Amino acid sequence: METLIIIKPACREKRKEKRLSAIVESSTAGISVEMINTIEELEQTNLKDRKILFAISLGESGINLELYAMLKKIRLSTGMFRGSVAGIIVDGDSELYTKSVAREVVLGANLQGCTFVGKPLVEGTGSLENYNIIAKNLETDHYNAYILSGRQLIQRILDYHHERKRKPNLLVLHSSSTKSSNTLLLWSLVRKELEKAGGLEMEEISLLNGEIYDCIGCPYDTCLHYGERGSCVYGGVIVDRVYPGILKCDGLLMLCPNYNDAISANMAAFVNRLTALFRNNDFSEKRIFSIIVSGYSGGDILAQQLISGINMNKAFVLPPEFCLMETANNPKSVLKIPGIEDHARNFAERIIDFI
Repeated sequence: METLIIIKPACREKRKEKRLSAIVESSTAGISVEMINTIEELEQTNLKDRKILFAISLGESGINLELYAMLKKIRLSTGMFRGSVAGIIVDGDSELYTKSVAREVVLGANLQGCTFVGKPLVEGTGSLENYNIIAKNLETDHYNAYILSGRQLIQRILDYHHERKRKPNLLVLHSSSTKSSNTLLLWSLVRKELEKAGGLEMEEISLLNGEIYDCIGCPYDTCLHYGERGSCVYGGVIVDRVYPGILKCDGLLMLCPNYNDAISANMAAFVNRLTALFRNNDFSEKRIFSIIVSGYSGGDILAQQLISGINMNKAFVLPPEFCLMETANNPKSVLKIPGIEDHARNFAERIIDFI
């Protein structure tokens, strides 16, 4: 049986590790594991082409000092996790910080070549109230729902393998103006490389024109009812074009200019309204990619939004180095970035390799 690497940063207050240790032990019963607890052990271990579980205890503060030593090492490395597949369990003593820390870790490891399975996060908030629905569906308590979620995650990590489709389909979404968008100019460079390589079907949909209504949080049964029909209560371009495109595609590429450190309103509405389709369809074989252009800074914030919205919540696989992030302010200035054509070519190659 393949050995699972568990990266579990040591917490100085041992009592705060108690619940996480119990979850990890219960979730890995019968599985061969190798434990990494310190930055020194992390530095001495080959983490390429491995199956990995990040298991992080945060306590009430949301801070684990050993984790940040490891995160520093991860961010300053090159290809540290190339070829590896991972998931993450985060356990806290409050209702805060579990997801924000998880997004940081996932982005850091992903930029170093790590793939994350769909729904890669199992989180335990202080109260475990986040397991209300899962516990009800399983007819058990919150704690046992937490354990079962951990076991299911580990099985998905161990079972994961990538098989490229013979002629994959890529759906490209944007809501930018073609006249002024650095993001679309960068996409044009990537698209040229994809077209040159061939073997890929592409569909591009603009969300700029027409009314895009955000999700209003319909009752579960209402959302389920519409989702069973591949629809949503609002209809419109999301239902008419985007939903069929999502069902058909093997990979989703979201073109995201940075608007006030957030994806655009239309893109956010798309993510929210994807819930209706997700309730009745398995997205775990689909991949999420993104091109993110910031006028000043903050591309990592948008990348984390997509990680939580599409990978963690909608179960799309996060392929290695899933996003191309650049900084360009003035119109067409993205084309003047040194090496930008190489960046576009390398990103196109990653899409082709991992869709």
